[in-house]
Amino acid sequence: MNFIIQTTDIDLGDTPIENIFINDFMPMANGTYVKVYLLGYKYAHDKDDSIIVDNKTISKHLNIPLTDVLGAWDFWESKGIIEKKYDDEDNKFNYKIKFLNLKQLYIKNNFKPFDTKDESATKPYTCSVEDLVDANQIPAINRMFNNIDYIMRRQLVPNEKQKILEWIYNYNMNPDIIEKAFFYGIEKKGKRNFNYIGGIIRNWYDQGITNVEALQEYLKANDEKYFRYEKIMKYLGYGNRFLTEPEKKVIDKWFDKYKFSMEMVLKGCENTKKTSNPNINYIDSILGSWHNKGIKTVKEIEEKDKPPKKKEYRRTKKDNDRKPTKTKFHNFEQRTANYTAEQLEEIAKRKREEYYFKQKGESK
Repeated sequence: MNFIIQTTDIDLGDTPIENIFINDFMPMANGTYVKVYLLGYKYAHDKDDSIIVDNKTISKHLNIPLTDVLGAWDFWESKGIIEKKYDDEDNKFNYKIKFLNLKQLYIKNNFKPFDTKDESATKPYTCSVEDLVDANQIPAINRMFNNIDYIMRRQLVPNEKQKILEWIYNYNMNPDIIEKAFFYGIEKKGKRNFNYIGGIIRNWYDQGITNVEALQEYLKANDEKYFRYEKIMKYLGYGNRFLTEPEKKVIDKWFDKYKFSMEMVLKGCENTKKTSNPNINYIDSILGSWHNKGIKTVKEIEEKDKPPKKKEYRRTKKDNDRKPTKTKFHNFEQRTANYTAEQLEEIAKRKREEYYFKQKGESK
């Protein structure tokens, strides 16, 4: 006995698309790549052997170049959700597309069966030399190593880098959190010991601190001074510079003695943009001036921190009536006042002749 379902002359069927694709993969691709995936998936779901479909069919249907279709499959292959099946190994463009089950991939990547006999299920990850070489090719990891070199004031050796990668994997830490742990241990605690830094990371992991936002909340609640230092230095663009003990005391004064809010302190830091080499002492002079003027809020700065007005001098009627004092030189009459122009010219001529003959050593 055969069972037959009538089909329609027009394609009015349905193509189920997994939500994992819509939620996780679709946002990361451009519109053309999404169209190619959906149309190809639709053709695969039809399962009609009488219809021959290839990349040229998709290109024609979507009215896009064939190169865009091939580029789309390269993209989805790099994301691990399709596989290319080659009929001819010598022809790199002659392949079939296998759409992988996204639910199965999700389960495989996120849930591992627990086997009490399998010691590797609970064994911590150990970084190999090959893993270290591969990790150095990742920009975020390479940048993290360089920043830690700066914080430590020396270069990390390979086994220290391997230990850091183990922390990242075993404690699910972001690279920027590892940087913060080194900065916190050296800047706040004054410890350069590698095991001590590892203890800080384990402590943060136990408290659920695995990203910068969680760390800032923790420091704000448990270590207010360090939170202040970090925020001020970051605002000034000195994220990894060490504060000296005198600088820390100056910053503490702003909050403990002046009772300034963080908003007021950062407002004072804004003025450092006008200088080529801003420093804590320069900011201290600004905040100290505000404290002496009784300024406590940002709103009061415009009201009370105004430059003194220059005193304008106005002439009075008495000044206008005042006559200049005459001296004996006012009565001086020039000797030339009694000579005519012809007489003056004759005198000048005679003077020139006398000078000429004197130079010649002759007498007139």
